[in-house]
Amino acid sequence: MADRTGGTGAPDRIITLIVVDDHPVVRDGLRGMFESAPGFRVLGEAANGVEGVALALRLDPDVVLMDLRMPGGGGVDAIAELTRGGARARVLVLTTYDTDSDTLPAIEAGATGYLLKDAPREELFTAVRAAADGRTVLSPAVASRLVSHVRNPAAGDEPLSAREREVLGWVARGTSNRRIAAELFISEATVKTHLTHLYAKLGVKDRAAAVAVGYDRGILG
Repeated sequence: MADRTGGTGAPDRIITLIVVDDHPVVRDGLRGMFESAPGFRVLGEAANGVEGVALALRLDPDVVLMDLRMPGGGGVDAIAELTRGGARARVLVLTTYDTDSDTLPAIEAGATGYLLKDAPREELFTAVRAAADGRTVLSPAVASRLVSHVRNPAAGDEPLSAREREVLGWVARGTSNRRIAAELFISEATVKTHLTHLYAKLGVKDRAAAVAVGYDRGILG
C-alpha cells in the first residue's frame, strides 16, 4: 500500500501498523513518531511475539514493526507464525541486533525487511512505506552480512538472462509468482523455473537473498 500523494499534498492512503517490542518506552516513541507523521496509523502495540501474532491477525495491519529478542515470545517465531498463517501484514524487523544469528533466521522466517534501531526517522518512514508495498528493505550493515552469507564461492558470475532480470525485478517489488506469471503472460511453473535458474546464478536460496545480491551486483537499480 503505497503512500501516494494527490494534488493537495495529503496522502490518499493510510499505512496501518502495529508495534511489537518488549520495551514500553520504545513502543511509546515509535507510536508518537508515526502518529505525528502524515500517512500512518498505529493500530496497536504488543510486548512480545505471541501477543504480536494475535494482534496482527486480529487487526490486519499493513506492516508489523517487530523486535527480535523479547521475553515471552521472540520475533523470529512470530514472523514464522505469521508467514505460515498467511497473514497479509508485511513484517519489518526493527532491532538493535545485526549478527548473523539474528538477521538470517528473521529473513528466512519471512521478514520483508530488517532495520536497526539507530535508523534515522525519515529512513524508517521510507522503509515502512516500502515494506507496505512488499519491497525488501535492508539496512546497509544487514545487507552486507546477508550477501556475504548467501554468496556461494562455487557460483560464478554468469549473467542473468533478460527474462531472469525481469522476474528478479518483480520479486524485488514483492510480487507473488502468480502475479508475475500474469504480468509476463507465462505460467507459474515457468516463473518457478526462472527463479531456480537465477537463484543458481546468484548463489542464493530464497527471494530475499536474491534481491540483496541483485542490488549488491547492480542488477537491480
